[in-house]
Amino acid sequence: MDDALTGLAPMLRVQPQLQIVCRFGEQWASEHAPETDQWAPFHLVTEGSCAIDLAEGERSITLSAGDIAVLPHGSRHTVRGAGTPAGARNNFGIRASSLGPLTLKTNTDSEPEAQLICGRLRFELAHHNLILAALPKIIVVSSSGSSAAALRLRTLVAVIKEEIEGGRPRALAIATDLASALFVMVVRAHLEREGTHGGVLRLLAHRQAGRDVTAMLSDPARKWVLDDLAACANTSRASLVRMFHQAVGQSPLAFLAELRLDLTRSKLSTSSLPVASIAAEVGYGSESAFSRAYHRRFGSRPGELRRGAPVTAADRAAGRAAGRKAR
Repeated sequence: MDDALTGLAPMLRVQPQLQIVCRFGEQWASEHAPETDQWAPFHLVTEGSCAIDLAEGERSITLSAGDIAVLPHGSRHTVRGAGTPAGARNNFGIRASSLGPLTLKTNTDSEPEAQLICGRLRFELAHHNLILAALPKIIVVSSSGSSAAALRLRTLVAVIKEEIEGGRPRALAIATDLASALFVMVVRAHLEREGTHGGVLRLLAHRQAGRDVTAMLSDPARKWVLDDLAACANTSRASLVRMFHQAVGQSPLAFLAELRLDLTRSKLSTSSLPVASIAAEVGYGSESAFSRAYHRRFGSRPGELRRGAPVTAADRAAGRAAGRKAR
């Protein structure tokens, strides 16, 4: 699974916005409305503990110092004190002030019971990201523990906190860059931990189908045919098709077509290579063929992403409908 996750790394890139430092007393609650435009709120618990409630009556999760919570789909939620009753409606004396470029929210003048760093992030390929579609409503990863992965996460959180509180030049820019790396690691840790759950994650964790995903990512330009993929997975064509349909509701070649387009979307937004070169890198014989496939999938032309042209809701709906039809 590691090789596949490495290949999928371009689709895990995020753009974080650090927004608020929270320092709260024993009783407090902060409601968060649903995010729009594919923003995903996050909460880093740096001191103490708290609870996060999803939709009313749905789920409540306790967070401790070192825990990192991300809501990939921007779901409505409430963060509250560990001892504050769920559903409590009160301002709790919370006041806001400036903390350099960030906002400080607090309701105590003494030592806080809980401290958090909060903000939001956006996956660079949010609208058509195979990984994002497979993520749950909330991801919680802890940086506590003695493992090497936990130590790396804990170190990043500590340095982010130091930069924000230190007030040194370019502190926010440094903290934001560190946060970008932190959240890629958080998603990676989640995929490694929950790799058997649904969709593309189930493919990556599957011993045979995972070989095919890794092979596709290693050589997307290859003229893959079903016999090649079945041989790579050491299984029959019929068994391979069944594996893919059970995991992602698509044939292996339909999955490959979507994967190629997701990879091109990443390259278009992060490189200055000509469109024709990007198309060739993932197996399209001509720029026009690539442009038609891209438009069917995303509802816009490849060049529009670089020009920053907005993609409307109607465009996205058309792209999704075309993608379903193509399957």
